Amino acid sequence: MMMWSNFLMQEEDRRRGASGRRARGQHKSGLSPEQEGKIKLALLLTAVGATLAVLAVGTEFWVELNTFKANGSAVCDAAHLGLWKMCTKRLWQADVPADRETCGPAALPGEANCTYFKFFTTGENARIFQRTTKNEVNLAAAVIAVVGLAFMALGCLCVIMVLSKGAESLLRVGAVCFGLSGLLLLVSLEVFRHSVRALLQRVSPEPPPAPALTYEYSWSLGCGVGAGLVLMLGGGCLLLLTLPPWPWGSLCPKQGHRAT
Repeated sequence: MMMWSNFLMQEEDRRRGASGRRARGQHKSGLSPEQEGKIKLALLLTAVGATLAVLAVGTEFWVELNTFKANGSAVCDAAHLGLWKMCTKRLWQADVPADRETCGPAALPGEANCTYFKFFTTGENARIFQRTTKNEVNLAAAVIAVVGLAFMALGCLCVIMVLSKGAESLLRVGAVCFGLSGLLLLVSLEVFRHSVRALLQRVSPEPPPAPALTYEYSWSLGCGVGAGLVLMLGGGCLLLLTLPPWPWGSLCPKQGHRAT
């Protein structure tokens, strides 16, 4: 009986020692509360950028194309388009602001006709106000934006793994992914701007004659610019958290060191 009780006590001590070693190992490899708070703040910043990015890529108010009101009719035509879809609208000129020479804005109520671009499926160019899109440029802008969203999702996954599993090595990977995501979104915006210019220049020679147009970039493109900048800022903040603390410690010594 004595031998059995001694064996149980030794087994219990061994289990406690093993659990203590595991707890110390987890504490050693885990994040400090201060570092975890900073990572969560940076993640919150990138979440704002991710929301803006999804809103920009998923909507079709990147640019508005407007005809002029002085056409001898009670209605005028406007259009707005994004990466995936375009919408043409017939508006009443009485609803258009009096100080505006062109039809619009496209957010006014009117008869709308929305269609998805066919160059993603059949490769066919779209026609807007007797003008033809350049499908290679539009397709490139859309693909770059989707790749940017993929990098953004990968960055979110890496940071979540850092916070939940303590995999600190993924923090730098997540920072790079967020930075690349923001950069790709900005590149996609610039490529889209080139597609708009190409659209305005590709006038069809077939009748009826193409109307004179003006264009203005709308709120979806503004969301894309904000998303790219915020994602790059969030990636930079996460990258700073991966740097060793000694350079900052040498620049900002503690109070105790100054006192000595």
